[in-house]
Amino acid sequence: MADQPENKLVDKRVASRYVRKGVLDEKDYEKHLKTLPDLADQAMPIEVSMDSDDHDDLDDVEEEDEVETATPAPGGEPA
Repeated sequence: MADQPENKLVDKRVASRYVRKGVLDEKDYEKHLKTLPDLADQAMPIEVSMDSDDHDDLDDVEEEDEVETATPAPGGEPA
């Protein structure tokens, strides 16, 4: 493998899959991780509150999806 692996190969969400498939060498991946700077001191805390009714909006999306799937297609048959 080259000095710097492609970004898509070292994405944390898929790197283990590429290592398993042999597309990405585990040693190269570990070496790449060690070259990354530690940016923890630049992180900002995020406060989240679930006290409001905002989380109920997700139910509205599901209801809309149900209505769309129940709409008959041309010819009178449900989609």
